[in-house]
This record gives sequence, structure tokens and C-alpha cells, in this order.
Amino acid sequence: QVQLVESGGGLVQAGGSLRLSCAASGRTFRNSPLAWFRQAPGKEREFVATIRWSGGRTYYSDSVKDRFTIFRDNAKDTVYLQMNSLKPEDTAVYYCAATYRSSTYYLAGSWDYWGQGTQVTVSS
Repeated sequence: QVQLVESGGGLVQAGGSLRLSCAASGRTFRNSPLAWFRQAPGKEREFVATIRWSGGRTYYSDSVKDRFTIFRDNAKDTVYLQMNSLKPEDTAVYYCAATYRSSTYYLAGSWDYWGQGTQVTVSS
């Protein structure tokens, strides 16, 4: 059974930093893309960042580009999201996602496996 378990969320002041982690178990994703999405109250789940398995190529949403960094440790089957210069509008539940398919990475429906989410709250 595949499991993705996020950790690292919390409460931080605007301008601060957090690092989220997502550990996979049950099946390896070392050769698969991984991603982070987020969902704020009353809003749809939105794409944040993804990292491909081949060459580690990364893509970001415009709202987090130059502030967030996604990276992975394949030996640990773990993906991370380093979040710097956090803003109140970054407040959301953050989810990691995985798939074995080739997909349109910014669409939530393209991802097959999801973690339970971790809350990030940024105070002003």
C-alpha cells in the first residue's frame, strides 16, 4: 500500500521560512515525478511545484517561484519543499503527490497518490 506522509508544517510569521517533507513508503517513486499542491479554505487545490525524476528538472507556479525550492532525496524516497519569504497568502494545507504516469503536472487530476496534508499558517 502506497503512503505519502507530509511533515514540517506550522505557524510562522510573514517573511519566515519552513521546510516541508514528504516520505513515501510501500512503493518507490525514485523514477517518478513528485509534486506539491496546496489548498486554502474555500479554494481549489492548486499546483505549487514539481520535480521530475530525470535530471531533477523543476517547475513552479508563478506565485511561489524564486521563494520556494523543491528537491528530492531518492535514497530516502523523500521530497522536500523549502519555503522562504513566506506571505500570509501562502497559508493553506500543503499536499504532496506522486504518479507513475506522464501527466500535465499542474493539474491535480494528473496525480494518483496523495498525502494527508500538512497545515501551513503565515501570520502578518
